[in-house]
Amino acid sequence: MDYVLIVVAGLFLIGGLIGCLVPKLPGTPLCYLGIIILNFSSIAEYSVHFFIRWGLIIIAIQGLNYFIPHWGKRKFGNSRRGVWGSLVGMLVGIYFGPWGIVTGAIIGALAGELIAGKESNRAIHEAVSSFSFFILGTISQLIVAGVLIDHYLFNLLTII
Repeated sequence: MDYVLIVVAGLFLIGGLIGCLVPKLPGTPLCYLGIIILNFSSIAEYSVHFFIRWGLIIIAIQGLNYFIPHWGKRKFGNSRRGVWGSLVGMLVGIYFGPWGIVTGAIIGALAGELIAGKESNRAIHEAVSSFSFFILGTISQLIVAGVLIDHYLFNLLTII
């Protein structure tokens, strides 16, 4: 039964890591569920304080990922198409490595702002700000997911 719990926890963690990049999947909550499932196995034993602390961190990260892009859109006048363009550009850029991710996200945000009817100078400014807010949210989620995956791997190494 332990092996089933370990594998299911790993699948939740992998899904959570993917969810950090795909906006419709709840990345960090899936990682958190993976750690909760791992706690039911015999290889990991976390305290209540651990779960409360990480639960609060995940709630804060999810809240910031919701509010920061909306605040940035209002502050800098970004359109929803710019934010979505940044996401699509980043996903296309994955095939070209790290520089492709960055370049693709900026080009995608620029294309989204131009499609939204912005002038080119304004669109460039808004594309960079859309990209910045998107990357800020993505990096914060990836850091939290990485730490939770590290907890999983540390406990997994105890059985090897």
